[in-house]
Amino acid sequence: MRQKLRVAAYAICVRDGRILLARSSAPDGTPEWVVPGGGMEHGEDPYDTVRREVEEETGYTIEVTGLLGVDSFRRAFRDRFGRAVDHHAVRLVYEGRVTGGELRHEVNGSTDLAAWQDLDAVPALPRIPLVDTALRLWRERPVTGRPAGALD
Repeated sequence: MRQKLRVAAYAICVRDGRILLARSSAPDGTPEWVVPGGGMEHGEDPYDTVRREVEEETGYTIEVTGLLGVDSFRRAFRDRFGRAVDHHAVRLVYEGRVTGGELRHEVNGSTDLAAWQDLDAVPALPRIPLVDTALRLWRERPVTGRPAGALD
């Protein structure tokens, strides 16, 4: 089985009771909301990754105001060629504050829409689980970087 490690960095940006999200497509083509961010490039610092990814996906520049935590998970699946893959994702979740730029949608990227969403509306949105994990880290701000009750 092929092993694949993906390290990524994401930002929670909350302003006036709204969260900045981007929209991507699930594997089946269904639109779903995601936290702005994405994979690190080789040699890139995660701090730089999150600032680059937020700008690419939303048009905004951010100041990173804190590291909220780390989300890690593994899953096995078959790639498009039918090969078994043991995928391990390590996702750093930062808090960010918008400092410049203008909201725009990503062109020719992994997302097609960026928008501010009311925090109260998030539970009704089609979204990836990382949105809930990141919001939980933002709300709880656990000193360990893991939400209370996370598997040890």
